[in-house]
Amino acid sequence: MEIEIKLLEKDWQCPVYQHPGEDAGMDLQSRMDCVINPGEFLQVPTGIAIALPRGYVGYVNPRSGLAHRHGVTVLNADGVIDSGYRGEICVLLINHGQKPLAVKKGDRIAQLIVHQFEQVKWKPVKELEESERKEKGFGQTGK
Repeated sequence: MEIEIKLLEKDWQCPVYQHPGEDAGMDLQSRMDCVINPGEFLQVPTGIAIALPRGYVGYVNPRSGLAHRHGVTVLNADGVIDSGYRGEICVLLINHGQKPLAVKKGDRIAQLIVHQFEQVKWKPVKELEESERKEKGFGQTGK
């Protein structure tokens, strides 16, 4: 599948899979140098804009290494990129760690997963079909 991409900076590169054929997510890079202090969040531009076809969505997900080593994650994970959006993809990073995180231009800050989806039509009913789980939720189905 090919998706149109606009590189917003000279010599910028398209997102890549670190392990082509195996990875679901492509790495997104920071377009700027910045510091995210503990407890703070920051919108970080990635230097790309894309044109997803109708029926597809992009999900901006955290990088496990940033979360594990620094306590930094994507605040609105999964960040949703709708097919009609044509602006720069930005990542809303939050630092849950105990030390400031210095991000350099070109650092990998998140990953983008492109997924096909279907839109639904609601069918109002008076009762829902029974299930084994029933109405149990919020930890009520196990220890």
